[in-house]
Amino acid sequence: MKSNIILSGVGGQGILTLASIIDLAALSQDLFVKQSEVHGMSQRGGAVQCHVRISDKQIYSDLIPQGEADLILSAEPMELLRHFPFLKKNGWIITDSSTFENIVNYPDKHDLYKQIKTHKNHIIISAKSCAKEIGNSKVCNMILLGAAAEYIPIPEEKFFSAINYFFKEKSENIKLKNIEAFKIGQQKAKDFVEFAY
Repeated sequence: MKSNIILSGVGGQGILTLASIIDLAALSQDLFVKQSEVHGMSQRGGAVQCHVRISDKQIYSDLIPQGEADLILSAEPMELLRHFPFLKKNGWIITDSSTFENIVNYPDKHDLYKQIKTHKNHIIISAKSCAKEIGNSKVCNMILLGAAAEYIPIPEEKFFSAINYFFKEKSENIKLKNIEAFKIGQQKAKDFVEFAY
């Protein structure tokens, strides 16, 4: 078993948190994990990406070659498209529909959606709106992780344990809110796929 995952977004969207939770969940399954990240920490809104590689055998490189990503999970649609060349032919792409327009000539969001929809295996959900509905805009990333969980070879209970461990210094309410967000993402992805296919 192996799974190559690219996480992308902009600073402040919790991409590194997602990587940490996936890593923790994979390690609790006694899987091998490698992670590489590129981020502009000094600039909120700067591009952030992580390569996460999971396998039941030893992994020698932390970078995913082009055409080898099983999943690209993005908190921002334009950032998703930057990584399109890494995707396997039958890989999955999952993104928030909300844009983070941090450049002057940011493309029309409908053009972005159109490009994303050219790939058969795609899910576009309004994670930002869902997060606001449950009263915490910071859980957008957990909604996206829940949406992607079906395509990551780790049982959901391992994700729940990883979320609890990652937020162990936080209140019980924050842990529960993140798990609630994860479950909402699972349902949103299921609804999207059932409707699309």
